[in-house]
Amino acid sequence: MTDDQKRFAAEATLEASPALTPKLLEVNGLRKYFPIKRGFIQRTVGHVKAVDGVTFYVRQGETLGLVGESGCGKTTTGRVLMRAMDPTDGEVWFSDQEMGRVNVAELDNAQLKRLRRNMQMVFQDPYSSLNPRMNLLQNVGEPLLVNNVAKGKELESRVADLLRVVGLRPEYMNRYPHAFSGGQRQRIGIARALALNPQLIVLDEPVSALDVSVQAQILNLLQDLQGKFGLTYLFIAHDLSVVEHISDRVAVMYVGQLVESARTRELYTKPLHPYTEALLSAVPKPDPRQRQAPIVLPGDVADPANPPSGCYFHPRCRYEDGTRCRQETPELREIRPGHFARCHYAGELDLAGVTKL
Repeated sequence: MTDDQKRFAAEATLEASPALTPKLLEVNGLRKYFPIKRGFIQRTVGHVKAVDGVTFYVRQGETLGLVGESGCGKTTTGRVLMRAMDPTDGEVWFSDQEMGRVNVAELDNAQLKRLRRNMQMVFQDPYSSLNPRMNLLQNVGEPLLVNNVAKGKELESRVADLLRVVGLRPEYMNRYPHAFSGGQRQRIGIARALALNPQLIVLDEPVSALDVSVQAQILNLLQDLQGKFGLTYLFIAHDLSVVEHISDRVAVMYVGQLVESARTRELYTKPLHPYTEALLSAVPKPDPRQRQAPIVLPGDVADPANPPSGCYFHPRCRYEDGTRCRQETPELREIRPGHFARCHYAGELDLAGVTKL
């Protein structure tokens, strides 16, 4: 069975038996606004709406791909979920295996420390996410020490096992990050995230800084680890080809808002939002018979500090009607089973997807 066939079979299982795959993470109306301050007394004159009413869920054992242009709020969303930043508003419900179902946005510091054993993060830049003054034993073993899980010989044994799991030799334990390539450093970051056996891992563009051949190795490693340990991923990226390869479902963001979400195959073949259609038109197609000119969006991305009225996408949308799109703010609606879109005309427009699926 090919990788695509396995993924489609998993999708069918998730759709057919939702009771068997409970929601591990539920995000409702999440907002993160950054104040704009001016003047001698630093008076607040406005807000940058980095995350503006985002709602989605991630089922246990699946991978949700979160995509969009640079600056759309993907990384901020991931950091707010982890409480690396406090949310301005909204709820983040997480089904922790020890604490039960908790709202991450309301936890105190002691509860957050317990929660973070089950919520970990892999960062984008493997060169800056590791402490250059600490060797591998210290970098990977730090979560075990901080949480009083292991120390001494037991710590060395646990770190050696983690390095083997991610494809590195235990003899590297006493080396420092500068001695490793970008792909190896990202494996070290993954090993550190696995140290406490988490339920959820937020992957913040984990392969964007790597060569293409190394990207494939890291993606295959992540899929193998997910099957071996039953992990759940929130995969943040801007490369749609990468997201298609690893994700069970995909959510698309634009100027801080979620504009569409669906199963991977359905979103790629039958998009409901014009922004998703434009993104998919730029995906490289190996078959010359399927190649078409990408949709070039006019203008610039809307300013999150001063977004347009109505639909945020209407100044760049080629289907904009001139009245409703400019005046009425669309809601995120379920147009088809499991397929949500934030567009007044979702389901009415005939949008092109990627036909190779």
